[in-house]
Amino acid sequence: MHQPAGFINTTYPHHVCSLQKSIYGLKQMHKAWYTALRSSLLALGFFNSKSDSSLFIFNKNDVLLYVLVYVDDLILTGNNTTFLQHVVTSLGETFSLKDLTDLHYFLGVEVIPVQQGLFLSQNRYIHDLLIRLNMAGAKTVHTPMFVSTKLLLDDGSANCDATEYRRTIGSLNISHSLVQTWVLQSIV
Repeated sequence: MHQPAGFINTTYPHHVCSLQKSIYGLKQMHKAWYTALRSSLLALGFFNSKSDSSLFIFNKNDVLLYVLVYVDDLILTGNNTTFLQHVVTSLGETFSLKDLTDLHYFLGVEVIPVQQGLFLSQNRYIHDLLIRLNMAGAKTVHTPMFVSTKLLLDDGSANCDATEYRRTIGSLNISHSLVQTWVLQSIV
């Protein structure tokens, strides 16, 4: 390690700087932010989900609240509006928050309020994927590929663009991992 150009200390030319806290843009900054958020939520009585470290749950005295963290976005939902507002106010004292009101679309999942709760659908994501692949007018079939389809040309070369193929498979993996559609119990 060397002292940065323009900041060389002539008295101590072989010394280097030691960071006292994370600086915005450094890799550890995200960990420091998550650690501070986690501490704040735990102090409010939340606990971390065992299956997903980005999900925090509050469940006491018939009050159920969920906080989902994705990078620097938070989704808060629960069955008690007063406590939900208390959590937002408490977090707002420590962090800069911006309320974007009702959730409509998140990570390729469309969120539709229904009487029973929330209906989550990837219909729009799949539709956009079909448009991108010029397959919006394609007819549905039970088997995704005809048995007689040739994957390789007669000379043994690929029958498609490898980059586009990988991008499409990646898109399908994302949609599969998020699950097509599901209904959540009413917690709003």
